Amino acid sequence: MLYTEIPTQRPVTPLLDMIDDPAQLRKLEANQLVTVADELRQFILYAAGQSGGHFGANLGVIELTVALHYCFNTPKDRLIWDVGHQAYPHKALTGRREQLTTIRSKNGLAAFPTREESEFDTFGVGHSSTAISAGLGMSLARRYQKDPCDVVAIIGDGAMTAGMAFEAMNDAVAHQADLMVVLNDNDMSISCSTGGFAKHLAAIWEKGQSVHINELGEAYLQDYPEWGFTSRLHCSATDAADNLFKAIGFDYFGPFDGHDVDQLVQAFHAIKKRKGPRLIHVYTKKGKGFAPAEAEQIKYHAIGKLNAVAAVNAAPKYSDVFGQWLCDEAEQDQRLLAITPAMCEGSGMVQFAEQFPERYFDVAIAEQHAVTLAAGMACEGLKPVVAIYSTFLQRGYDQLIHDVALQNLDVTFGIDRSGLVGEDGPTHAGAYDYAFMRTVPNIVIMAPKDENECRQMLHTAYHYPGPAAVRYPRGNGLGVEIEQQLTQLEIGKAEVVSELNMGSDEGITMLAFGSRVSVAVEAAEQLAQQFDIEVRVINMRYVKPLDENIIRQFADATHLFVTIEEHAVMAGAGSAVNEFLAEAQIVKPILNLGLPDRFLAQASHNEMLKGCGLDAKGIEKSISQAWAKLVQLV
Repeated sequence: MLYTEIPTQRPVTPLLDMIDDPAQLRKLEANQLVTVADELRQFILYAAGQSGGHFGANLGVIELTVALHYCFNTPKDRLIWDVGHQAYPHKALTGRREQLTTIRSKNGLAAFPTREESEFDTFGVGHSSTAISAGLGMSLARRYQKDPCDVVAIIGDGAMTAGMAFEAMNDAVAHQADLMVVLNDNDMSISCSTGGFAKHLAAIWEKGQSVHINELGEAYLQDYPEWGFTSRLHCSATDAADNLFKAIGFDYFGPFDGHDVDQLVQAFHAIKKRKGPRLIHVYTKKGKGFAPAEAEQIKYHAIGKLNAVAAVNAAPKYSDVFGQWLCDEAEQDQRLLAITPAMCEGSGMVQFAEQFPERYFDVAIAEQHAVTLAAGMACEGLKPVVAIYSTFLQRGYDQLIHDVALQNLDVTFGIDRSGLVGEDGPTHAGAYDYAFMRTVPNIVIMAPKDENECRQMLHTAYHYPGPAAVRYPRGNGLGVEIEQQLTQLEIGKAEVVSELNMGSDEGITMLAFGSRVSVAVEAAEQLAQQFDIEVRVINMRYVKPLDENIIRQFADATHLFVTIEEHAVMAGAGSAVNEFLAEAQIVKPILNLGLPDRFLAQASHNEMLKGCGLDAKGIEKSISQAWAKLVQLV
């Protein structure tokens, strides 16, 4: 059925309610699966409305998920969901149906499959293009243990653009592994799929559609009579010369209608009897069954809670600040080119893509390629800007070092979603970029305190003649006025933003980085009232190069240094301060505040900050305790 509204009351789903384990699903008659799929779609619509979260991808795999759990003996047989945007139906069928409304919330279900949550979640995911490698590892391990099982990796066409997926497929053929890859082809990642691979899949689909069952089906059924299809079948629509998967060495089946549960069940039952590497090409529609999502697939990639009270914040998002700066800078400099690894909307690049299409490069989900592509452009005298999330830059780390920094190339990185990202949880947290970047020679690393400073830092990074990164958080700014005039900041220069109780004999100096500057000022005001001491807040601005002069300047008047950052304490900006103090032989007590040495479960951004003691109250409490201990020692 086609639905037009998200239900606010839990739908009546009698057949679905009988399934608390896939074993119960497998006891049903095949002709009941259409009803199960319809009830599951209704329930996903309801649950997503209650919890918010990923939406279109989940609606697109309803029939596929039902067919997989019906045909394979899970959890003994392994299903690995790539990325995990589409795992809500899987969670609903594997004993977590009534918990689904808690997804992405504190103490609720994780946003993605996670091994700690269920034995049916065979591999933890969140980043793309890992499923085939993980599935191959499982298959080879079970072969070695002489305990074979069916292993199925489900990957989208967007995720298939990453090199890692093809590395795994190449290796699977080398080992002739018993591995099934289900290619969920919906012509989308978050945005529309781009590039030669997307065109190849479209050609396969078009050619498959043009072949009649009488020509194709009869010849194929002579070889595999157990298939017994009554519906249209396209299993030999292309030969190896026209099919990349066959050319690699995979047996190819499809393309199949991913919303025809009967056809999927027949196909899976037949294909699982074969051995070796097999690829099953399934064509689906993102947002299937919900009319608004089918019509606007990008908009409905994810939704918020239906009953959520919208926070009043007129400030622009940091991604929008980046997008506007990008357009303004491009107007002034024809050398600017912009690159994104499939995150046009999320990175705020829609306007740039429309205004400067010949200067906009969406390279699909290929972070390594994105970084080295920028390096190549810089070699030719252009000035590339790479828009990338902190968590995804991790995937291009070697390229950052070897291809950009080692050659000291003029590449600017706009690093979005730094720090904690709330409901998406640990897979998407940008908790490690200070650490992995500041050890690399030649790179400049900046962290703005607000949206205006973000704009000016991006301008500064762009005009720095070498690799430079501006690291900014997810969400809205603070509401400060954004200066349209672009002004370069002095490299490596911090600023004092607050001084309280000046003239006291004792003092605390707070060295705050990026998003923690404003809350450090709040905490400083409370500390100044609580203790009759000097309290100073410095907006450090630069993680590298660190403003060593300003630390020296206030060292004599400081009885306690405090570093504050929305980043892992270990190897972070505070560690950089510690290293400088040790090298300069400045012996002062120091308190490092930041993210603890553990992965943090999903919750709202504010809940996570509070839990880490990185809100104003938590910062004030930690410093008060440290100061009290220090006074006792004296």
